[in-house]
Amino acid sequence: MLKDLFFISINSMKKRKLRSWLTLLGIFIGIAAVVSLISMGEGLRTAITGQFGELSVDTLTFSNAETSFGPPGSTAVKKINDNDIRLIESVNNVKIIIPRLIRVAKIEYNKAASFGYVINMPEDKEKIDFIYTNMNIEVDEGGLLDLNDKGKVLLGNDYLNENKFEKKVRIGSNIIIQGKSFEVVGILKKASTFTINSVVLMLDSDMRDILNIPKDEHDILAIRINSKENVEKAAKDIENEIRKDRKEKIGEEDFKVQTPLQSISAVNTILDVVNIIVIGIAAISLLIGGIGIANTMYTSVLERKAEIGTMKAIGAKNLDILKLFVIESGLFGLAGGVAGAVLGIFLAYLVSVSANFYFGNNIFAFSINWVLIIGAIMFSFLIGVLAGLVPSYQASKLKPVDALRG
Repeated sequence: MLKDLFFISINSMKKRKLRSWLTLLGIFIGIAAVVSLISMGEGLRTAITGQFGELSVDTLTFSNAETSFGPPGSTAVKKINDNDIRLIESVNNVKIIIPRLIRVAKIEYNKAASFGYVINMPEDKEKIDFIYTNMNIEVDEGGLLDLNDKGKVLLGNDYLNENKFEKKVRIGSNIIIQGKSFEVVGILKKASTFTINSVVLMLDSDMRDILNIPKDEHDILAIRINSKENVEKAAKDIENEIRKDRKEKIGEEDFKVQTPLQSISAVNTILDVVNIIVIGIAAISLLIGGIGIANTMYTSVLERKAEIGTMKAIGAKNLDILKLFVIESGLFGLAGGVAGAVLGIFLAYLVSVSANFYFGNNIFAFSINWVLIIGAIMFSFLIGVLAGLVPSYQASKLKPVDALRG
């Protein structure tokens, strides 16, 4: 009997093709939005958290409060100084401190100019080796910067793109940075981080010279701890030491000590909030879709009174009529959910491929979350069933005589 009711519902939907498609539209759009946007959100989560890959779990970053958007530390009113470094060096479990400068500079080549990130490289064997290892820096062409490479730079892989300066930068070429010529000693391999691909690396003294940065001024500090088990304790000890030196109260600090795990956690929190907003917006579309199903089912009941009367006259019970219309409304939700999920997956895949093609690397991960897909389809089916309950109940209560009278 249930099988017969199922086929009757399918045939009814086929007879009213245009109305059926319009009814599916609200559910279709809502599910497509949920699946595509959350899938893209997960891809974005992978891409952003991948930017933290240059930080190992035993490394902290220390920075002062920023005043606006820009490279880390570059917009801080109060710069990190050598006194801060000495205080942090005195903290237990601190193994090595590497002062970093990250600034934007004018870069010229082939009579064309652009602006890009310039980052300093420490002029100390242990520290420069740590940076290369910690950031997984490898060259595609040429070699790495050496401690004696004054007047030379190491470029990110984006500089191999001819579109940047309408001419490919080659090893041995000279580029102008802030009005001073530098020889290109190497070009890095393509990385998963945007900043590394577009960066210019130069020795600390060269960078301070072209940008007039005092020797005791630093943007951020990379602090390596002797063991990953001591990272949290070291972070708290550093906070206490700097807070005491600056005579600041807890919660009123003008600096920040951050672990890679904290950074990733902050990003994940933001993306979770975005996903909740996306689900909320999509829920409105699903609500409208549910209203559309209810409206269609009410209309269907009115149009099919004779059919209901005939079924009851030949022995169909109220429960059978209820099942028929609930199945039909559920099929609206199910069909809309499946179609929306397929479209959502396709859109997420399209965005993933387009993003990876644009950035030239597989940074925007695409994967099918089957829990999300199945959950979205089942939720769509539930919306359909719930939307059809009242019309179905009314259809089941029709008396045969009244129904046949129309």
